[in-house]
Amino acid sequence: MNYHIAVIDDEPSNLEALERILKSDGAEVSLFQDPHAALQYVNSHSIDVMMTDLRMNALDGMDVLDTVKRTDPSVEVILVTAYGTVELAVQAMRKGAYDFITKPLQRLHVLRAVHRALEKRRLVAENLSLREEIKTHLHSNSGKLMGKSEPMKKMMDVAWQTARSRANVLISGESGTGKALLAEYLHYQSASASGIFVKINCAAIPENLLEAELFGYEPGAFTGATKRKEGRIELAHGGTLFLDEVGIAQPAFQAKLLRFLQEGEFERLGSNKTLHVDTRVVSATNADLKAAISNGTFREDLYYRLNVVHIHVPPLRDRLEDIPLLAQKFLEESAKKNGRKVPLLHSEVLECLARYSWPGNVRELQNLIERTVVLNKTGVISVEELSPEIMSNQKEKRMVIPVGMPLRQVERMIMSETLKTARGDKKLAARLLGIHPRTIYRYLESSVQTPDCDEPMSEDLCG
Repeated sequence: MNYHIAVIDDEPSNLEALERILKSDGAEVSLFQDPHAALQYVNSHSIDVMMTDLRMNALDGMDVLDTVKRTDPSVEVILVTAYGTVELAVQAMRKGAYDFITKPLQRLHVLRAVHRALEKRRLVAENLSLREEIKTHLHSNSGKLMGKSEPMKKMMDVAWQTARSRANVLISGESGTGKALLAEYLHYQSASASGIFVKINCAAIPENLLEAELFGYEPGAFTGATKRKEGRIELAHGGTLFLDEVGIAQPAFQAKLLRFLQEGEFERLGSNKTLHVDTRVVSATNADLKAAISNGTFREDLYYRLNVVHIHVPPLRDRLEDIPLLAQKFLEESAKKNGRKVPLLHSEVLECLARYSWPGNVRELQNLIERTVVLNKTGVISVEELSPEIMSNQKEKRMVIPVGMPLRQVERMIMSETLKTARGDKKLAARLLGIHPRTIYRYLESSVQTPDCDEPMSEDLCG
């Protein structure tokens, strides 16, 4: 494992012992008896972890901790002492120490603390990187429609071109993919952005009230209509009318909607006065409207009026590379909503999320993240906190191994694919394969030095 650690202790024997332990782990070790010299070094050099004795003549370990955290908060600090108490440990953690270990030092305890500190540093760096990506997206024209996958790039390219037109748009996609967000985007990026974005969910309003809600009514138009009410179409004059779940509209309603789309005019219920409005219509559906046309439940002429431009929102299973970005965004939103600190998201969690089929799409991911934020106690969301549905419905990743492929090449293929799945995390790859991490390192070294060797490289892997 390659990392840079600075060690401070005013006793040379302790420094020598720690140097042997850490160098055997592959670390680059910088040793200091003088805490002031160590702090000057941190100012001009990049280190991953600092390990410092608590009680020293020149400077107290708590003061070292304070200074390091002010200089570079990303450096994880481990305090070492022969006089460990619960009170001291709590005080150290509150000041930002990652761990607090007591003498006499044991190799296993030292390396366990260091490896955990390195893991936290890596997680913090990954989460910061995701936050920067989120800022980029929020400052771009895509707003809440976040994603860097190819399907999302193609969708946003069409949306960007369409937004500046006056063409009616039909948005299709499964439930939970973000069709309403796309409709808002089309409005706020259009020339009508100063107008009102008016939404009507055709599935949420009873059939006998849908027409009145959309077109409005006059007093006496029906029982209970005691005063005039403007419909959603009028409210959307100069703006955008969003018809969500338009596929469930009944035939009589479809006919009136078609006339409005053709002529730009309508009458309120109970009135003979024709009204004209300038309203752009964006509609959305998760139904197959062409199938509905075939079975006679949806008008073909209405379909073509609504579908001047068609935009399909891809399901989450087709844009898995967007999951880390979306998950980080939902982490921050959920933490703010529920009054919690933003927890870190372990890379193993992201791997599990990428192997799930997401029948509920982005909405399901958002709900999952909020649940984990609410129930999390450690500040790091781990695989164990995922729901049983996520863990029991992991998509199996398959590889095709040709008959007759040399065993050496089979091993290389398995290790290479596992490293890809683990996003380069060698410890995780070794854990997934059930082998020692040294085997992974030998594979990486041998792939450069002896790429054509046909001898098996690992008894661990072959069993």
